[in-house]
Amino acid sequence: MYPPELVAPMARDLTDHGFIALKSGQEVKNLIANSDEPLLLVVNSVCGCAAANARPGAKMSLQHDKAPAELYTVFAGVDREATQVARDFMLPYPPSSPSIALFKNGKLVHMLERHHIEGKPADLIAQNLMAAYDQYC
Repeated sequence: MYPPELVAPMARDLTDHGFIALKSGQEVKNLIANSDEPLLLVVNSVCGCAAANARPGAKMSLQHDKAPAELYTVFAGVDREATQVARDFMLPYPPSSPSIALFKNGKLVHMLERHHIEGKPADLIAQNLMAAYDQYC
């Protein structure tokens, strides 16, 4: 577990922009399984080399004409149960932190794993997500 004072600013980077932090596996399961609308879920991370661009990329993507109205986040290494349940919904993709998943009708329709994020500028991450929004939102 990471110290709360370490992760708080990174968590707020998303929650201050409309993402709802999920803390339990049951919350994750209920939201994904029962959502009729496109839902964006960010697996947040302390990893500076990837998460530092994942968070701004996710936020930037929401400026698009089409974007999911439901925005959620879990924090890897902090919200362990919630993160595990989220990752179960992301199968067959292996666990990845950070990662960004788009769900529609409870099904995973688009996935950005760490290797899609690491070393990429935030605007490229946003463009990738916006292309998915065009298709699924």
